[in-house]
Amino acid sequence: MIEISLDATTEAIDWIRSLLATADFADNLQVEEAKSPWAYQVRFYLPEGDRARINQIESALSSLHRIGMTSELEMSIVEEKLEPSTVISRVGRFIVSDGNYQVKPDEICLNIQESLAFGSGFHPATILSLQLIEKHITPNLEILDLGCGSGILSIAMAKLGAQVYAIDNDAIAVEATRFAIQKNSVNDLVRVDQASLGKGTDLGHWMGGEVGEIQSIATTETFDVIVFNVFARIIIDLSDDLTQALRPNGCLILAGFTIEYESQLLETLSEFELVDRGQSGDWIALVLRKRAAESPRSEREAFLHENRAVEPGANTPNPMLKR
Repeated sequence: MIEISLDATTEAIDWIRSLLATADFADNLQVEEAKSPWAYQVRFYLPEGDRARINQIESALSSLHRIGMTSELEMSIVEEKLEPSTVISRVGRFIVSDGNYQVKPDEICLNIQESLAFGSGFHPATILSLQLIEKHITPNLEILDLGCGSGILSIAMAKLGAQVYAIDNDAIAVEATRFAIQKNSVNDLVRVDQASLGKGTDLGHWMGGEVGEIQSIATTETFDVIVFNVFARIIIDLSDDLTQALRPNGCLILAGFTIEYESQLLETLSEFELVDRGQSGDWIALVLRKRAAESPRSEREAFLHENRAVEPGANTPNPMLKR
């Protein structure tokens, strides 16, 4: 068999996975720490003589090398695959693993084996999201994972006891999330659909591909939290839908962008207050809380409103979260 390897930055891992998916590569990647200046070495395997597939993969990954996110591809003929590490990444209590890791009592294992969708556990945006999720997600919250990718964030939130509605306009991501929730035994806590929020259905696939007919989720004060790990421009485009879909005092956990977009995002989302922030290099993540609508009310009405807001879904079940 042929072993193909390359060195990569942390940001490149998810791109490699997604670009390989466009070349119909469905096997596992092996990712391990690399020597400086690279963060990781990536290996994967193909049958000997599959020159057409090799050319297709070289073409798919060439853009990452041109912009300095990976080294050149190296190829060699080997008799057998190298054994991969069982631990992919550690973020707080979360252990991103291939499923063979022996979990300690204070750890939470996230098994995302065989996923080619975005959300590998290596990208700074995913790491920042997991850090904020660990701090802010509590049991029984009703959450929308908008653009669920590999399902890694949905799984993390479900393992913290939340009820999650995971949606994506990419069929590969939807199938990856469905597979991941089964592998992680959180089927009762996560519902998955090929869908988007509000006018998100008009934006198409984030990589420019066709998505076909997908469901549009039009909601009003339906969720306690919306997690959205995506480009800043898409967050801005969907800012009205995000605002409408959250309950009073609900929160956005936003990631997927660099510090240069922070002021524009905060200005666009002026109905929210900043309550937390994470940063890794130039990458940032924000937690924003929706301000309750200001209207005259008695002290009793204000008390009842505040207590309803901290008891998510206490009055009626959320139909979005039903399987």
